[in-house]
Amino acid sequence: MLAMAVSTRARADTAAAPTSPAAPQQFARLGDLRLESGAVIHDCQLGYRTLGTLNAARDNAILVPTWHTGTSGQLLEVLGPQGLFDPAPYFVILVDALGNGVSCSPSNSASQHGKAFPAFTIRDMVASQHRLLTEQLGLHHLRAVVGYSMGGMQTLQWTVSHPRFMDAAVAIAATPRLSSYDLLFWRTAEQAIVTDAAFAGGDYQRNPPLPLFQMVFALNATSPDFRQHKTTPAEFDKFLRETVAPDPEAPDANDNLAQIRALLSQDIGAGPGGPPGLEQAATRVRARVHLINARQDQLVNPRAAQTLAPMLHARLTLLDSECGHFAIQCDMASIRAAVEMALKPEVGSVPEAISKPRSAGIAVTPK
Repeated sequence: MLAMAVSTRARADTAAAPTSPAAPQQFARLGDLRLESGAVIHDCQLGYRTLGTLNAARDNAILVPTWHTGTSGQLLEVLGPQGLFDPAPYFVILVDALGNGVSCSPSNSASQHGKAFPAFTIRDMVASQHRLLTEQLGLHHLRAVVGYSMGGMQTLQWTVSHPRFMDAAVAIAATPRLSSYDLLFWRTAEQAIVTDAAFAGGDYQRNPPLPLFQMVFALNATSPDFRQHKTTPAEFDKFLRETVAPDPEAPDANDNLAQIRALLSQDIGAGPGGPPGLEQAATRVRARVHLINARQDQLVNPRAAQTLAPMLHARLTLLDSECGHFAIQCDMASIRAAVEMALKPEVGSVPEAISKPRSAGIAVTPK
């Protein structure tokens, strides 16, 4: 989920990213954005990039939301013929989620700066993206929504908030709701930020390095086996120094915290006027859903996705490598094959509401 940005440190620790295509940063002015809480983000701009051309039938558009603290520019790094999917046949919209430092965020708001920025949710992210598509780009249907980590959480929320808007949804390393283990990890990460003296209650003058947060994140980003194979005890002190060293590319701490709090409350079976529980949420879904999870993911536990899959008649791909949440860096070929399969048009209509659970199709990719 989150884990966020596939950072420069993470890339150095795992495999190289594919070559990225080029697309300029753009912004959609949404004005005042009313949130589900009733609060308002003033003068909200949503960042996005586009790749390719919308075809005459207007049926080749794919939305890709960002992961936690990720940017649309970083999404470019994981697309291409050797990336998550080849964007060439599609009109791809890469959208900067609320609070990522590019779209309206605590760090860039003039009137609601820092801790004064209103709390938002994953559902608010999806609502802002819906406005971008319908009001700014004139799109009212998508071939698919594809997301990784927190982008996958947004993808799953899309299927419930706007069930007929897309033909397919591909959620990678994501969950429909946080498990108790996820809550424990992200509450710990939250505390590692707010209790840091340099964070200064959100009133810092310089972005704090947050060494404890970096350690907590590194602890769960991959599996124990991965860390032991990658770092010998003799190399550990060097690894730790590099992990906690100030990173000029690190996301703003208030932005980081705001997005953590958004994902902490996420549950596709909850929300104002929403259905109570996964089973009821599943009855709203009309898209074909493909879930891709890693068994050893310690940032986003895969069990809730496995529970949801049969409710949706969804295909489930389980990755069995030791790379954990960063399977996107270690198992890209397996993930790409699953995504490309999901993007193929299906003969017949999209699924109607699911009345009874049944077994999902499960593909297990070994080490």
